[in-house]
Amino acid sequence: MAATELDTLPPRLRDAAYAALTEVLGSAPMEAVIPISGGMTAARLFRIDANGHQYLLRLEGTVSPLERLGFEPLESPLRNPHQYVSLRIAAEAGIAPRLHHVNETSRVAVMDFVRRRPLDTYPGGLPALAKALGELRARLQATPTFPHFVLYPDIVARLWAHVCRTGLFASGVLDPATAHLERIRTAYLWDTGHSVSSHNDPVPGNILFDGERLWMIDWESAYRSDPLVDIAIISDGIARTPELETILLQSWLGRAPDDALLARLKLVRALTRLYYADVMLSASAIAPRAAPDTDVAAPTLAEFSEAYRGGRLKAGTAASLHVRGKMYLASFLSEVATPGFDLSV
Repeated sequence: MAATELDTLPPRLRDAAYAALTEVLGSAPMEAVIPISGGMTAARLFRIDANGHQYLLRLEGTVSPLERLGFEPLESPLRNPHQYVSLRIAAEAGIAPRLHHVNETSRVAVMDFVRRRPLDTYPGGLPALAKALGELRARLQATPTFPHFVLYPDIVARLWAHVCRTGLFASGVLDPATAHLERIRTAYLWDTGHSVSSHNDPVPGNILFDGERLWMIDWESAYRSDPLVDIAIISDGIARTPELETILLQSWLGRAPDDALLARLKLVRALTRLYYADVMLSASAIAPRAAPDTDVAAPTLAEFSEAYRGGRLKAGTAASLHVRGKMYLASFLSEVATPGFDLSV
Protein backbone atom coordinates (compact mmCIF):
# COMPACT_ATOMS: atom_id res chain seq x y z
CA MET A 1 0.00 0.00 0.00
CA ALA A 2 1.39 3.41 -0.96
CA ALA A 3 2.13 5.80 1.90
CA THR A 4 -0.59 8.35 2.68
CA GLU A 5 -1.12 11.26 5.04
CA LEU A 6 -2.38 8.69 7.54
CA ASP A 7 1.14 7.33 7.91
CA THR A 8 2.25 10.61 9.48
CA LEU A 9 -0.15 10.13 12.41
CA PRO A 10 1.01 8.88 15.82
CA PRO A 11 1.02 5.04 15.81
CA ARG A 12 -2.18 4.67 17.86
CA LEU A 13 -4.16 6.97 15.58
CA ARG A 14 -2.61 5.51 12.44
CA ASP A 15 -3.51 1.94 13.44
CA ALA A 16 -7.05 2.94 14.41
CA ALA A 17 -7.50 4.76 11.10
CA TYR A 18 -6.37 1.83 8.97
CA ALA A 19 -8.45 -0.65 11.00
CA ALA A 20 -11.58 1.46 10.52
CA LEU A 21 -10.98 1.95 6.81
CA THR A 22 -10.35 -1.75 6.28
CA GLU A 23 -13.69 -2.43 7.96
CA VAL A 24 -15.43 -0.02 5.59
CA LEU A 25 -13.50 -0.46 2.34
CA GLY A 26 -12.34 -4.05 2.54
CA SER A 27 -9.57 -4.55 -0.02
CA ALA A 28 -10.58 -1.57 -2.17
CA PRO A 29 -7.69 0.88 -2.63
CA MET A 30 -7.85 4.44 -1.37
CA GLU A 31 -7.68 6.81 -4.32
CA ALA A 32 -7.08 9.92 -2.20
CA VAL A 33 -6.46 10.85 1.45
CA ILE A 34 -6.98 14.58 2.01
CA PRO A 35 -6.61 16.30 5.42
CA ILE A 36 -9.47 18.64 6.31
CA SER A 37 -9.44 21.58 8.66
CA GLY A 38 -11.68 20.91 11.63
CA GLY A 39 -12.25 24.43 12.96
CA MET A 40 -11.95 24.45 16.76
CA THR A 41 -12.28 20.69 17.18
CA ALA A 42 -9.22 18.74 18.27
CA ALA A 43 -10.23 15.83 16.04
CA ARG A 44 -8.13 14.85 13.01
CA LEU A 45 -10.27 14.80 9.87
CA PHE A 46 -9.55 13.26 6.46
CA ARG A 47 -11.52 12.90 3.26
CA ILE A 48 -11.08 9.40 1.89
CA ASP A 49 -11.88 8.72 -1.78
CA ALA A 50 -12.49 5.05 -2.61
CA ASN A 51 -14.94 2.90 -4.58
CA GLY A 52 -16.24 6.01 -6.33
CA HIS A 53 -17.39 7.36 -2.95
CA GLN A 54 -16.13 10.03 -0.56
CA TYR A 55 -15.90 9.28 3.15
CA LEU A 56 -14.99 11.38 6.18
CA LEU A 57 -12.56 9.76 8.62
CA ARG A 58 -12.68 11.35 12.10
CA LEU A 59 -10.07 10.54 14.74
CA GLU A 60 -10.54 12.08 18.17
CA GLY A 61 -6.99 11.63 19.38
CA THR A 62 -5.78 11.90 22.97
CA VAL A 63 -8.16 13.33 25.55
CA SER A 64 -6.92 16.79 26.45
CA PRO A 65 -6.80 18.26 29.97
CA LEU A 66 -9.65 20.59 29.02
CA GLU A 67 -11.80 17.61 27.98
CA ARG A 68 -11.23 16.05 31.41
CA LEU A 69 -11.85 19.30 33.22
CA GLY A 70 -14.07 19.00 36.23
CA PHE A 71 -15.38 15.51 35.49
CA GLU A 72 -13.12 13.38 37.67
CA PRO A 73 -16.08 12.19 39.80
CA LEU A 74 -17.77 10.80 36.71
CA GLU A 75 -17.12 7.27 35.52
CA SER A 76 -15.56 8.33 32.22
CA PRO A 77 -12.62 10.73 31.80
CA LEU A 78 -14.00 11.94 28.49
CA ARG A 79 -15.66 15.30 28.18
CA ASN A 80 -18.67 13.44 26.80
CA PRO A 81 -18.74 9.63 26.84
CA HIS A 82 -22.02 9.57 24.89
CA GLN A 83 -20.97 11.29 21.68
CA TYR A 84 -20.96 8.10 19.61
CA VAL A 85 -24.36 6.93 20.88
CA SER A 86 -25.71 10.37 20.03
CA LEU A 87 -24.01 10.31 16.62
CA ARG A 88 -25.57 6.93 15.79
CA ILE A 89 -29.04 8.14 16.72
CA ALA A 90 -28.64 11.35 14.71
CA ALA A 91 -27.29 9.47 11.67
CA GLU A 92 -30.12 6.94 11.78
CA ALA A 93 -32.57 9.85 11.83
CA GLY A 94 -30.88 11.40 8.77
CA ILE A 95 -29.80 14.48 10.74
CA ALA A 96 -26.09 13.60 10.69
CA PRO A 97 -24.41 12.16 7.57
CA ARG A 98 -24.60 8.40 7.08
CA LEU A 99 -22.37 6.54 9.53
CA HIS A 100 -20.36 3.60 8.15
CA HIS A 101 -18.18 2.70 11.13
CA VAL A 102 -17.60 3.78 14.71
CA ASN A 103 -15.28 2.46 17.39
CA GLU A 104 -15.81 4.07 20.78
CA THR A 105 -12.64 2.56 22.23
CA SER A 106 -10.29 3.93 19.58
CA ARG A 107 -12.48 7.04 19.13
CA VAL A 108 -12.71 6.78 15.36
CA ALA A 109 -15.66 7.15 13.01
CA VAL A 110 -16.15 6.87 9.26
CA MET A 111 -19.14 8.58 7.68
CA ASP A 112 -20.21 10.06 4.38
CA PHE A 113 -18.27 13.11 3.32
CA VAL A 114 -20.70 15.91 2.48
CA ARG A 115 -19.37 18.81 0.44
CA ARG A 116 -20.17 22.11 2.16
CA ARG A 117 -21.87 25.04 0.47
CA PRO A 118 -21.99 28.49 2.14
CA LEU A 119 -25.01 28.90 4.39
CA ASP A 120 -25.69 32.28 2.78
CA THR A 121 -26.52 30.44 -0.46
CA TYR A 122 -29.47 28.64 1.17
CA PRO A 123 -32.53 29.13 -1.09
CA GLY A 124 -34.84 31.76 0.36
CA GLY A 125 -32.10 33.40 2.41
CA LEU A 126 -32.00 33.72 6.18
CA PRO A 127 -35.76 33.41 6.79
CA ALA A 128 -35.86 30.06 4.97
CA LEU A 129 -32.66 28.96 6.72
CA ALA A 130 -34.10 29.84 10.15
CA LYS A 131 -37.28 27.90 9.33
CA ALA A 132 -35.29 24.87 8.15
CA LEU A 133 -33.15 24.93 11.29
CA GLY A 134 -36.22 25.03 13.49
CA GLU A 135 -37.61 22.01 11.64
CA LEU A 136 -34.28 20.20 11.94
CA ARG A 137 -34.24 20.90 15.67
CA ALA A 138 -37.74 19.48 15.99
CA ARG A 139 -36.63 16.32 14.16
CA LEU A 140 -33.68 15.94 16.53
CA GLN A 141 -35.93 16.37 19.55
CA ALA A 142 -38.19 13.59 18.20
CA THR A 143 -35.37 11.00 18.09
CA PRO A 144 -34.75 8.44 20.84
CA THR A 145 -33.43 10.55 23.69
CA PHE A 146 -29.66 10.83 23.99
CA PRO A 147 -28.07 9.67 27.27
CA HIS A 148 -27.66 12.12 30.14
CA PHE A 149 -24.20 13.49 30.84
CA VAL A 150 -24.26 16.75 32.77
CA LEU A 151 -26.67 19.63 33.37
CA TYR A 152 -25.85 22.53 31.09
CA PRO A 153 -25.60 25.16 33.86
CA ASP A 154 -23.18 22.86 35.69
CA ILE A 155 -20.77 22.51 32.77
CA VAL A 156 -20.86 26.29 32.24
CA ALA A 157 -20.09 26.86 35.92
CA ARG A 158 -17.28 24.27 35.99
CA LEU A 159 -15.60 25.77 32.96
CA TRP A 160 -16.04 29.28 34.36
CA ALA A 161 -14.43 28.23 37.65
CA HIS A 162 -11.48 26.97 35.60
CA VAL A 163 -11.21 30.30 33.75
CA CYS A 164 -11.16 32.10 37.09
CA ARG A 165 -8.29 29.87 38.26
CA THR A 166 -6.10 30.36 35.18
CA GLY A 167 -4.66 33.73 36.18
CA LEU A 168 -5.68 35.21 32.82
CA PHE A 169 -7.28 38.13 34.67
CA ALA A 170 -6.18 40.17 37.65
CA SER A 171 -7.79 39.46 41.01
CA GLY A 172 -11.36 40.72 41.24
CA VAL A 173 -11.78 41.51 37.53
CA LEU A 174 -14.08 38.55 36.93
CA ASP A 175 -16.11 38.92 40.13
CA PRO A 176 -19.06 40.75 38.42
CA ALA A 177 -19.35 37.92 35.87
CA THR A 178 -19.25 35.32 38.63
CA ALA A 179 -22.03 37.13 40.50
CA HIS A 180 -24.08 37.41 37.29
CA LEU A 181 -23.69 33.68 36.68
CA GLU A 182 -24.93 32.91 40.17
CA ARG A 183 -28.01 35.11 39.64
CA ILE A 184 -28.79 33.30 36.40
CA ARG A 185 -28.31 29.85 37.95
CA THR A 186 -30.67 30.84 40.78
CA ALA A 187 -33.32 32.00 38.30
CA TYR A 188 -32.83 29.05 35.94
CA LEU A 189 -35.40 26.33 36.59
CA TRP A 190 -35.72 23.16 34.54
CA ASP A 191 -37.44 19.82 35.02
CA THR A 192 -34.74 17.43 33.78
CA GLY A 193 -37.45 14.90 32.99
CA HIS A 194 -38.27 17.08 29.98
CA SER A 195 -34.71 17.14 28.63
CA VAL A 196 -34.33 16.15 24.98
CA SER A 197 -31.70 15.05 22.47
CA SER A 198 -29.42 18.05 21.93
CA HIS A 199 -26.42 18.83 19.78
CA ASN A 200 -25.24 21.48 22.29
CA ASP A 201 -22.87 23.12 19.77
CA PRO A 202 -24.92 24.08 16.67
CA VAL A 203 -22.72 27.02 15.68
CA PRO A 204 -22.72 27.86 11.96
CA GLY A 205 -19.56 25.81 11.38
CA ASN A 206 -21.40 22.69 12.59
CA ILE A 207 -24.39 23.21 10.28
CA LEU A 208 -23.67 21.92 6.82
CA PHE A 209 -25.57 22.83 3.64
CA ASP A 210 -24.93 20.50 0.71
CA GLY A 211 -26.81 22.53 -1.88
CA GLU A 212 -30.10 20.75 -1.21
CA ARG A 213 -30.53 20.19 2.51
CA LEU A 214 -29.00 20.79 5.95
CA TRP A 215 -26.97 18.40 8.07
CA MET A 216 -25.55 18.73 11.58
CA ILE A 217 -21.97 17.60 12.13
CA ASP A 218 -19.44 17.39 15.00
CA TRP A 219 -21.48 15.58 17.66
CA GLU A 220 -18.74 15.53 20.31
CA SER A 221 -20.84 17.69 22.67
CA ALA A 222 -24.18 15.91 22.09
CA TYR A 223 -26.16 14.59 25.04
CA ARG A 224 -29.58 15.04 26.68
CA SER A 225 -30.18 18.67 27.59
CA ASP A 226 -32.57 21.57 27.93
CA PRO A 227 -34.28 22.01 24.52
CA LEU A 228 -33.53 25.73 24.55
CA VAL A 229 -29.75 25.26 24.51
CA ASP A 230 -29.63 24.49 20.79
CA ILE A 231 -32.21 27.19 20.06
CA ALA A 232 -30.21 29.83 21.97
CA ILE A 233 -27.01 28.98 20.09
CA ILE A 234 -28.72 28.98 16.69
CA SER A 235 -30.45 32.29 17.40
CA ASP A 236 -27.14 33.89 18.38
CA GLY A 237 -25.29 32.44 15.40
CA ILE A 238 -27.82 32.66 12.58
CA ALA A 239 -31.30 33.89 13.61
CA ARG A 240 -29.87 37.14 14.96
CA THR A 241 -32.88 39.45 14.59
CA PRO A 242 -36.24 39.31 16.42
CA GLU A 243 -37.95 38.42 13.15
CA LEU A 244 -35.60 35.52 12.40
CA GLU A 245 -35.78 34.29 15.98
CA THR A 246 -39.57 34.22 15.75
CA ILE A 247 -39.38 32.14 12.56
CA LEU A 248 -36.91 29.76 14.22
CA LEU A 249 -39.08 29.33 17.32
CA GLN A 250 -42.35 28.90 15.44
CA SER A 251 -40.79 26.37 13.08
CA TRP A 252 -39.40 24.40 16.02
CA LEU A 253 -42.50 24.58 18.23
CA GLY A 254 -45.20 24.47 15.56
CA ARG A 255 -46.76 27.48 17.29
CA ALA A 256 -45.90 30.95 18.50
CA PRO A 257 -43.71 31.03 21.64
CA ASP A 258 -45.31 32.28 24.86
CA ASP A 259 -43.82 34.81 27.24
CA ALA A 260 -42.63 32.15 29.69
CA LEU A 261 -40.59 30.41 27.02
CA LEU A 262 -39.07 33.69 25.83
CA ALA A 263 -38.08 34.54 29.40
CA ARG A 264 -36.37 31.14 29.81
CA LEU A 265 -34.66 31.55 26.43
CA LYS A 266 -33.08 34.75 27.74
CA LEU A 267 -31.59 32.84 30.69
CA VAL A 268 -30.37 29.95 28.55
CA ARG A 269 -28.86 32.33 26.01
CA ALA A 270 -26.81 33.93 28.77
CA LEU A 271 -25.48 30.49 29.72
CA THR A 272 -24.58 29.59 26.13
CA ARG A 273 -22.73 32.88 25.71
CA LEU A 274 -20.70 32.27 28.85
CA TYR A 275 -20.01 28.70 27.69
CA TYR A 276 -18.32 29.96 24.52
CA ALA A 277 -16.45 32.59 26.52
CA ASP A 278 -15.28 29.71 28.74
CA VAL A 279 -14.10 27.66 25.77
CA MET A 280 -12.23 30.55 24.15
CA LEU A 281 -10.59 31.79 27.33
CA SER A 282 -9.65 28.30 28.50
CA ALA A 283 -8.00 27.63 25.16
CA SER A 284 -6.12 30.92 25.30
CA ALA A 285 -4.78 30.07 28.77
CA ILE A 286 -2.59 27.35 27.30
CA ALA A 287 -0.11 30.03 26.26
CA PRO A 288 1.46 32.13 29.07
CA ARG A 289 0.61 35.84 29.27
CA ALA A 290 3.09 38.53 30.20
CA ALA A 291 0.69 39.87 32.84
CA PRO A 292 -2.92 39.27 33.91
CA ASP A 293 -5.57 41.20 32.02
CA THR A 294 -6.91 44.06 34.12
CA ASP A 295 -10.34 44.50 32.51
CA VAL A 296 -12.98 42.69 30.49
CA ALA A 297 -13.52 45.43 27.91
CA ALA A 298 -13.91 43.90 24.46
CA PRO A 299 -13.66 45.31 20.94
CA THR A 300 -16.59 45.56 18.56
CA LEU A 301 -16.74 43.13 15.66
CA ALA A 302 -15.56 45.94 13.34
CA GLU A 303 -12.57 46.64 15.59
CA PHE A 304 -11.81 42.92 15.84
CA SER A 305 -11.94 42.54 12.05
CA GLU A 306 -9.67 45.55 11.58
CA ALA A 307 -7.15 44.03 13.99
CA TYR A 308 -7.09 40.92 11.76
CA ARG A 309 -6.68 42.92 8.58
CA GLY A 310 -3.92 44.96 10.18
CA GLY A 311 -2.06 41.88 11.39
CA ARG A 312 -2.39 42.72 15.08
CA LEU A 313 -4.35 39.50 15.61
CA LYS A 314 -3.89 36.17 13.85
CA ALA A 315 -6.41 33.35 13.61
CA GLY A 316 -5.90 30.48 16.03
CA THR A 317 -3.45 32.28 18.31
CA ALA A 318 -3.88 32.56 22.07
CA ALA A 319 -4.18 36.34 21.73
CA SER A 320 -7.02 36.00 19.22
CA LEU A 321 -8.83 33.43 21.36
CA HIS A 322 -8.47 35.65 24.41
CA VAL A 323 -10.04 38.62 22.63
CA ARG A 324 -12.85 36.52 21.22
CA GLY A 325 -13.52 35.08 24.67
CA LYS A 326 -13.82 38.59 26.05
CA MET A 327 -16.28 39.47 23.29
CA TYR A 328 -18.54 36.59 24.33
CA LEU A 329 -18.08 37.54 27.97
CA ALA A 330 -19.22 41.05 27.09
CA SER A 331 -22.38 39.63 25.50
CA PHE A 332 -23.01 37.55 28.62
CA LEU A 333 -22.72 40.60 30.88
CA SER A 334 -24.53 43.13 28.69
CA GLU A 335 -27.23 40.92 27.11
CA VAL A 336 -26.26 42.51 23.80
CA ALA A 337 -26.05 40.18 20.80
CA THR A 338 -22.92 38.09 20.33
CA PRO A 339 -20.25 39.31 17.90
CA GLY A 340 -21.63 37.37 14.96
CA PHE A 341 -18.54 35.56 13.78
CA ASP A 342 -18.44 31.81 13.24
CA LEU A 343 -16.73 30.02 16.12
CA SER A 344 -15.09 27.60 13.69
CA VAL A 345 -13.03 30.38 12.05
